[in-house]
Amino acid sequence: MSAPEVYSIAKTPVTCHAFNADRSQVAVSLNDNNVQIYAKQGKEWILSETLSEHDKLITSIDWAPNSNRIVTASQDRNAYVWSLSPDPLTGKLVWKPTLVLLRINRAATFVRWSPNEDKFAVASGARAIAICSFDPENNWWVARQLKKPIRSTVLSIDWHPNNVLLAAGSADMKARVFSAYIKDVDKRPSPTIWGEKLPFNTICGEYSSPAGGWVHAVGFSPSGDVLAFASHDSSISIVYPGGPMVYNIRISSLPYLTLTWTSEDALVAAGHDCQPVVFSGSEQGWALIGTLDDTTASSASKAPGAKTGTVGRLNRTRIRADIPGGGDSASDTELLTVHQNTITSVRPYDYGGEGIISRVSTTGVDGKLVIWDVNAVSALTAKMGGLRV
Repeated sequence: MSAPEVYSIAKTPVTCHAFNADRSQVAVSLNDNNVQIYAKQGKEWILSETLSEHDKLITSIDWAPNSNRIVTASQDRNAYVWSLSPDPLTGKLVWKPTLVLLRINRAATFVRWSPNEDKFAVASGARAIAICSFDPENNWWVARQLKKPIRSTVLSIDWHPNNVLLAAGSADMKARVFSAYIKDVDKRPSPTIWGEKLPFNTICGEYSSPAGGWVHAVGFSPSGDVLAFASHDSSISIVYPGGPMVYNIRISSLPYLTLTWTSEDALVAAGHDCQPVVFSGSEQGWALIGTLDDTTASSASKAPGAKTGTVGRLNRTRIRADIPGGGDSASDTELLTVHQNTITSVRPYDYGGEGIISRVSTTGVDGKLVIWDVNAVSALTAKMGGLRV
């Protein structure tokens, strides 16, 4: 079984991360108002640049692989698009920011480039999603807002492969699919399982959290025909709109905060339980099949004596209760998992044949960046034994 690649990026929480196209650089937010860009040198990640423009904590980062532009969103209610351009004095390539006027009065919470990289979406606490496209005549980014029927903070978004549909999860306990069609930017979309006529702000689907939890993460499958969302009620929901059919998978562990599809029939989710887990299924049913973190392996890859926060202590208590003889004075400050605290973000890292994701990356509150092989699935440990599907 392939062991995960573990890197200690910082001693502070990593709020979010995004890689460039060839995975030689990674942009992260270390729970502050700066973007730190690390470059891969041998087996280490070395800080190469710091992008400073935001006034408050950066909540989300996305790096466009083809245009090589970075977009950042922050609690200061702004978004910036960063592009490499030559410095007029030195000729050296430097990152130059362009302010995006989002027209929101609350924090920006999440941002993602569209598949064609000609627009991006910014979620916010203003009960709105800003769909931003570039206006070449005025040389600025213009924002149009998706508002109705959102009733609370939007926590996550994900684009459909057709560059028009947008999934959103929010604190009003709903996952929704919107049309973000912009006439002057998008070509007329082909009919999909989500609908045919798709003017801006059309609601193509609305789904409730099973037990009334905030929807922390949403994601379209590679084909765009299936939607998954993770809720604060410790559940994962899989939506087949053609049925319509919704599979709700309830778990007995802590809630997931982030997810990504790895193929049309599998996804990886992670969050407060400190380990990435794999779900698999089809229209006939879904189930949790295992974890990417082999908690029975040697803890050599984990930072010795790593301290944990409240979440870590809760996990440690549960582990000691579930595993006979688990926990002693020497291991009281270390979990059995690679991540020693909440996983904040999981992203695709490497693609295999036919567009199937072969590796994913995670970052967490413990300051670690970890690369996982999605095929290295371990059986569920004793602490996951109470799973209900």
